[in-house]
Order: sequence, then structure tokens, then C-alpha cells
Amino acid sequence: MFLVKNGLVVDPVQGINAKRDILIKDGLIAAVEVNIAVSGDMQVYDAAGKIVTPGLVDMHVHLREPGLEAKETIASGTRAAALGGFTSVACMPNTKPVLDSKAMLETVKAVAAREGVVNVFPIGAITKGSAGLELAEIGDMALNGAVAISDDGKPVGNAEMMRLALEYAKMFNLPVIAHCEESSLSADGVMHFGPISSELGLRGIPAAAEEIMVARDIILAEAAGSPVHIAHVSTKGSLELIRAAKARGIKVTCEVTPHHLSLSDAAVRGYSTATKVNPPLRPMQDVMALRAALAEGIIDCIATDHAPHTSEEKAVEFNYAPFGLVGLETAVPLILALVRSGELELSRAVEAMSYNPARILGIGRGSLAVGMVADLSVLDPDLRLTLTEQDLASQGKNSPFLGVELQGFAVLTLVNGKIVMQDRKLAVS
Repeated sequence: MFLVKNGLVVDPVQGINAKRDILIKDGLIAAVEVNIAVSGDMQVYDAAGKIVTPGLVDMHVHLREPGLEAKETIASGTRAAALGGFTSVACMPNTKPVLDSKAMLETVKAVAAREGVVNVFPIGAITKGSAGLELAEIGDMALNGAVAISDDGKPVGNAEMMRLALEYAKMFNLPVIAHCEESSLSADGVMHFGPISSELGLRGIPAAAEEIMVARDIILAEAAGSPVHIAHVSTKGSLELIRAAKARGIKVTCEVTPHHLSLSDAAVRGYSTATKVNPPLRPMQDVMALRAALAEGIIDCIATDHAPHTSEEKAVEFNYAPFGLVGLETAVPLILALVRSGELELSRAVEAMSYNPARILGIGRGSLAVGMVADLSVLDPDLRLTLTEQDLASQGKNSPFLGVELQGFAVLTLVNGKIVMQDRKLAVS
């Protein structure tokens, strides 16, 4: 048995935000009570001064395996997740080959079972090869472990194809995750279109490139009576569309990344390719709108869009670098910074990083209720660290937050009742 004592337990599902002890037995939550007595057969972890949450769930990561192992592997990516306090990750299908069939899902699940250290839930592609021409084997993937479908990294440009995907996925209660980007508007763009892109001489991506597709996919979801999840929302205009859709009862959910909550397009000054992401970093007015919408509950989830690349790929001119940054190991301090500033309630942050993504994906996680699988994260809100490349378990080192002092990190990660990270050290080889 494992006992976590004296921590501030935050479980929005149960309405708990108070000091509690948590007893774990046989990989399950056995009790959540005030002052559970210690017995001789218990392993005890003192969480005094720390925050205890349901295991964090990241519904949007790129583990790159199979085919792109120079960027990341399931082994390295799940270790990065464990260091970040994440107990479950959902991996996007833009691997090589694409995860668009039962066989490809089985490959990922087998590697994750053998080499992963946190739960890995695969997301299947919407179209074969994510080419946008023909629907993938959605039903077969749904029956063989896919928790959602997405062509993330590429928009489904054909509206009829997206409509069919929504209709078909509805039969299997499978969420469709939309990468909202109008390619003719974003083509060759490398950062947000605005005064700073003009100042830097970089081709811009307008907010409209995202908002047009958000509007389209909301309309298609309403027509199909099917849920749609909007990935990595980044603009105020997108939020207004989503807010209005929710008010009309349309089944739309959305996520935001920690970097879009923390950085504006001004961060691109200096041309660091770690700030080249898609969707791009937006102006501060969009950043503030994202923070307010997250606090309000219009934004359902926080997801990292963890996108590792090799150092060689990123060590080029800004125009030629691939989009993406690594986010699993810096997400918690970036979100706790918003809690400290008073912009975000702690319980809301925990809900957006645990229960809500688990609910949308239907994976049975996100709560510390008795009988639940003992996935659990302990966060130290006072721990200050300045991360270097050597501190990251991810093979990707493309983070704009390296060399910056951050505060508030995961210090214990339990998966299925077993320690995978303790005191900032992995408990697995």
C-alpha cells in the first residue's frame, strides 16, 4: 500500500480542494480521507506544502514513433511526460507511416506497453495517410484502441470529407479533433501576420486562417449533430465563435497550449526557431483573451502540442525551420504561473489538465475517487528550476523556456499506483 499524506488534494470532480490523505492499494484509490493512520505495511510519501491532483492528461502530443525516432520515441516522450507530471498522453497520428489503420495502432500500443512509462492512447488519422482524399478505417481503429481521430498537422481541406468524418465518427462515439487552418491563407507563413511580422521581415499567418476553419467545422458539427474538438485555439476570434456555438448547444470543445497562454508574437524577436509554432504565437490581446476564456470555462482543456524536432532541423534560418516546440516538461510551471497571478483558479487548472481531456477522450481517468485507477500527480508550487537541455528527458530540445527560471514543478508521478518519477528523478531506466 502507498499513502500520500498531508497534501492539498484538488479533485474538481469530487469538489475537493482541501488537505487530505490518499491511500492506494492494488493500483487503485482505496481512500481519500483526513488523517489516514499509518500502518507498518505502508509506503508513505509526505506531500506537506504540495498539491496532489488526479494524474495529468495531455490529449495532444507528438511521440513521432514509428518512423521519426530521431525526433522522439515513445520511450523518451513518455519519460518527458512523467517528469512533467503527466500520467496519460494521447499521441497524434502524423508519424511515418501515418496511424491510419488497426495495424499501425497495434504497433504503437505494443511499443508503448514495452517501452512507455505512462499511459499512451493513440489517435487515428481522419484520412488515409492524412492526405485528405479518402477516409481512413475509422470504425476499425475505433474498435482497436483509437481514442479520437485527427489529421493534426494538416487541415482537412475538403468540407465534404470533414462532414463524412464527423458523421462516421459519431457512430463510434469517437471525438474528431480538428486542426483549423485555411491553407491558402497560411501558405508560406511562419509567424502571426501583424506589425511584428512586418518589422521582422517574415511572412505572416493571419488570424483569419484559423477562424475560417473554426467556423466551418462548428457548422459541420452542428449539421452532423456530432461533437468536434478544436485543437490549439489561438485567437480571440476563434474563442468568440466557440463561445457562441456552445451557447447554441453545439457539441464543441477546445484546447489551448501553455505556450499560447504564456508568449505573444513579440517572443519571435530574436528569430529563435523555438518560437516557431503552428498556430503561431499571437498578439498579447489574443493571449489575454485565451487566459480569460480558460478561466471562464469556454476553453475546456490545456494540451501541450508537444512537438519535438532534432537540433539540426531547428538550427536553421527561421523561414526554413519546422514548426513546433517541446512542452511536456514545462507545462505545469507555465500554468501555475497563471494561478499565482490570480488569472486562473487552481481547481480550474486541474480540471483542464486532468478530468476534461480524460472525459473528452473517454479514457476513464481524471479523478481521485475511490475505486479509480491510481494515476496521481504531486506538484511543488514553490520549486524553482532553470531547465537546460540536459534536464529534458525528451529527445527534442526545442523550447523557448530553456534558461528561464520557472516555478512550480511535478515532484511525484504515479501511474497505476506505481512510482515513475519522484523528486524530479525518473524511477525507471
